[in-house]
Amino acid sequence: MIITKTPFRISFAGGGSDMADFYREHGGCVLSTTINRYMYLNIHPYFNERETVLKYSQTEIVGDINEINHSIFRCVLNDKKISGVEIGSTADVPSGTGLGSSSSFTVGLLHTLYCYKGKYVSKADLAREACSVEIEKLGNPIGKQDQYAAAFGGLNFISFHQDDTVSVEPVIAGAGTMEELQENLVMFYTGITHDANQILAEQKHNLVKSDKTENLKQMCRLAREMKHSLETNTLSDFGAILDEGWQRKREMAGGITSSRIDELYQTAMENGALGGKLLGAGGGGFLLFYCPKEKQALLTNRLRLKPFPFSFEHDGSSIVYIGDKYWD
Repeated sequence: MIITKTPFRISFAGGGSDMADFYREHGGCVLSTTINRYMYLNIHPYFNERETVLKYSQTEIVGDINEINHSIFRCVLNDKKISGVEIGSTADVPSGTGLGSSSSFTVGLLHTLYCYKGKYVSKADLAREACSVEIEKLGNPIGKQDQYAAAFGGLNFISFHQDDTVSVEPVIAGAGTMEELQENLVMFYTGITHDANQILAEQKHNLVKSDKTENLKQMCRLAREMKHSLETNTLSDFGAILDEGWQRKREMAGGITSSRIDELYQTAMENGALGGKLLGAGGGGFLLFYCPKEKQALLTNRLRLKPFPFSFEHDGSSIVYIGDKYWD
């Protein structure tokens, strides 16, 4: 058996600028970090080698991999020409919550299959191939940040260039700054799940509008400002940058926010939070706030939501276990 784990991410600023319709014209960038919440995948040869077994939120047993319902499984197993195996996936956080779970799954599946075939693959190649699967082959209206975050791990400034290349630059901040940032971030689950592709499709459509394009340009500026604040070990404006980014993001598409989310956000800002945002495409999932540690108890009490504990992660997609060698 082979087991891999691939982290989920939280994006601080610049989300949306990783979509091709924008970055091919203007260039894009995001600041994000991976966290210690993971997508786990395991694989081993199936007893009946004429069948392939997949276990996720459903169980599929097929004789032909073209019969697989799960689109990412079907696409990747076809590409790698792998069948006669049993693959299982489990996650610390469900899909539709804004932590990039779909791309973490794709990156993790590719990593698992390369390992199964006894082949080394770099983090950059994992991310590039995951983008190809999700965006080019499956036609999902998404960007590239989640795949690169999941593959590389850590706190990174990720740039999306007009020629479709991507560069990943680790953000170097003092240990004290990173500790302060970790302590002052608090995340809450709203209890609302969402369809990211539906929201992103509307956002993609809206990119032809000049006001939406200008919004994304300003969100890239915020990502660069946030990077500078970390590198100069000054977090005094971190919350304000988060807040401005959220105000701009919520204008990008109709489904990004709701009256309930707006109510929670306003309550947080009145009870200790200096800024925040809804993670992922929007519509539900997790709310992230920058709030001084000493005010977090008040914030939690007023929101009446349970904080979701997390810490920063630095490894990216990694191999947890390899059993006896059984590949050719």
